[in-house]
Amino acid sequence: MPNNLTHFAINADDTARARRFYESVFGWQFQAWGPPDFFQISTGDKTNPPVQGALQKRREIVPGAHMIGYECSLSVANVDAIAAAVEANGGTIVMPKVAIPGVGRLIFFRDTEGNIAGAIEFDPASA
Repeated sequence: MPNNLTHFAINADDTARARRFYESVFGWQFQAWGPPDFFQISTGDKTNPPVQGALQKRREIVPGAHMIGYECSLSVANVDAIAAAVEANGGTIVMPKVAIPGVGRLIFFRDTEGNIAGAIEFDPASA
């Protein structure tokens, strides 16, 4: 299974302001989903498929460090195996595995260069 980029998230202090910006600049569409201040982003269409995106309230995956920039997640077949590979190759797990009901299991890790990214094992039956 390829470990493709599958999801991005934009962290924002003011989600309404950020939403207006991306709607106006790129024509993206937003739909409220899940917790407050969380929106799914529609960036493409059938002829130009998008990468799934989200706009969300800024958060700290690493305590004391607000997420700045785009947050990317990679689709993986086995999130536990990826977590072990991250650690075996000099990275660190910064958010242990969590289940997202109806979506799958997610970790966040720091690579050897200090970048933080996610790895998600999709499983619609997850609870």
